[in-house]
Amino acid sequence: MKNIIDHLEERGLIEAVTSPELKEAVQKPIKLYSGFDPTADSLHLGNLLGIVVLAWFQKFGHTPYVILGGATGRIGDPSGKSSERNLLDDATLERNVRAIHVFFNYILRFKEGPKPVILNNNDWFSRFTLIDFLRDVGKHFRVGQMLAKESVRVRLESEEGISFTEFSYQILQGYDFYHLQQHHDVTLQIGGSDQWGNITAGTDFNRKLGGKPLFGLTFPLLTRSDGKKFGKSEEGAIWLSAEKLSPYQFFQHLFRMPDADVIGLLKRLTFLPLVEIEAIEREMKKPGYVPNTAQKKLAEEVTRFVHGEEGLQAALRVTEGMAPGSEATLSGETLAQLSGDMPNAKLSHGEVVGQKFVDVAVKVGLLPSKGEAVRLIKNGGAYLNNVRVDDPALVLQSKDLIDQKFLLFSVGKKKRMLIFINSI
Repeated sequence: MKNIIDHLEERGLIEAVTSPELKEAVQKPIKLYSGFDPTADSLHLGNLLGIVVLAWFQKFGHTPYVILGGATGRIGDPSGKSSERNLLDDATLERNVRAIHVFFNYILRFKEGPKPVILNNNDWFSRFTLIDFLRDVGKHFRVGQMLAKESVRVRLESEEGISFTEFSYQILQGYDFYHLQQHHDVTLQIGGSDQWGNITAGTDFNRKLGGKPLFGLTFPLLTRSDGKKFGKSEEGAIWLSAEKLSPYQFFQHLFRMPDADVIGLLKRLTFLPLVEIEAIEREMKKPGYVPNTAQKKLAEEVTRFVHGEEGLQAALRVTEGMAPGSEATLSGETLAQLSGDMPNAKLSHGEVVGQKFVDVAVKVGLLPSKGEAVRLIKNGGAYLNNVRVDDPALVLQSKDLIDQKFLLFSVGKKKRMLIFINSI
């Protein structure tokens, strides 16, 4: 069987490793971990890469450990942050931990591979007193080395600087690794490239205490070809929780990925064989290629992984039924069933009937300005109830309302908004 390290390298999922000996170490089953701080009650698309890497290790016979930061989440990791996080209260943190725990129980559900282990680092940090932690752990960390970490250096050079609280984060994460090695025989920590300093803090700490050799592996952060992060969009974070972002909306975010990014994402975010991805790449370069075919495959595979087959089918139903120009008959019953799976807004009858299409489109946030709305209409990119809008001065009338309750606005082929009309 292929070595997991070779496999991850082929898919663009390795940025750096702490030692070339890792490749030999994973010839036998090991235990590895990745940490996730509960800064919200859902993870987002940027976190998905770490989950995929854990899943690949799991498929290769290694045991994945998920560490929820019930303790570290109280402080906040300065890595990749230009300013200090707002501290969350205990009740919010505990609620976030519970929500993310449920998500991991669901997503790492593969039949093949060892069962994942989910732990909360507050279980061991809560046993420390401040003095004991400083004596037993803090004494092994040299301030000069801590200051040299990139996450710290960048913040020190910023206008805001860094607090002692966030400065100490690497000590906590370093101890996590040591604790997991001592009590669970975990020997590998994985994380995004911005976690290198925190990971090496753990390997160094463990070495000073005479522990067995530990390894670190980082993967590139998810960024677009234009340098922007994938975890967020113009509308906000691309959440992995169906309660915060419907499967349809999640699907659409992936479906809108530019051609320049789609092949790289297929390699890194899906479990499709590389030969199949390479075939898709060749098709994209041929005359007659149907636009967005690769994006549709990406959206299907990732939505199925995150939301299951049921979530994917719900997303496809909305996507196909709501497609601008679709000949499918729109009914109030259908729209009511699908309303939870797409962006929506509520307006009064008077805010819609007798108002211009462009004014309502801006009011519900579908478009940023009236000028942009007029431009789209002139370019043939605006739709009302799946019918193209040709007149920039179009005024909405009662006959446009579906069952006197709904309007479906669409911009281009991918962005939609369902409007609920309150009773007259």
